[in-house]
Amino acid sequence: MLRRPEAKYKERGNVLAEDQLVQMSKQLEMFKTNLEEFASKHKQEIRKNSQFRVQFQDMCATIGVDPLASGKGFWSEMLGVGDFYYELGVQIVEVCLALKHHNGGLITLGELHQQVLKGRGKLAQDVSQDDIIRAIKKLKVLGSGFGIIPVGGSYLVQSVPAELNMDHTVVLQLAEKKGYVTVGEIHSSLNWEKERAKHVLEHLLKEGLAWLDLQAAGDPQYWLPGLFTELYSNRSTPEESSEGPP
Repeated sequence: MLRRPEAKYKERGNVLAEDQLVQMSKQLEMFKTNLEEFASKHKQEIRKNSQFRVQFQDMCATIGVDPLASGKGFWSEMLGVGDFYYELGVQIVEVCLALKHHNGGLITLGELHQQVLKGRGKLAQDVSQDDIIRAIKKLKVLGSGFGIIPVGGSYLVQSVPAELNMDHTVVLQLAEKKGYVTVGEIHSSLNWEKERAKHVLEHLLKEGLAWLDLQAAGDPQYWLPGLFTELYSNRSTPEESSEGPP
């Protein structure tokens, strides 16, 4: 019995697909070998130059290689990048714990970066904001409450195990410029019902991520200390009749 043309086409297609898979696998292995040779040649630059390290991480990501996946093996022994990010993670935890009573467990990525650099000293290995983000992603595996929240063109780093959903993130984005927000501002800017706005703000207040200023002119102001910037560095934050950390 003659085979139908459709069956022949399907069989031919399967053969071509298998051939392509074999060729792709060979190319991938070649890329990994070349990447290891590149890493060996430029290991000092990868260790010391934070911008070069970012580019190297991007190269690894394009072929599915994660130099931080294990503390053992080629990448750890050759580059020491695993140890570098684990040690950086410890420093991040120390900074976040030290500042928690000021910011409630939320800190801008820029401020965290500056505090980590300050603690490392001038002679220590350079660290970029990209390094900070990668180290925090490793901390998330510990289930310690660490996470990254996009806010405007930057990020907030969360170091407390509070549950924040999309509503909370949107409110944080709204409060970014001034460091505080009111129920009325959320209602007018986001077109939310006031009860929805109050529910979100009360949750932030309960988790210690917000302070409430009851003496503000107009509506009570919910301040997000993690969003304080240099704009407020020379101005006093709400303290009297405020609910927040002592």
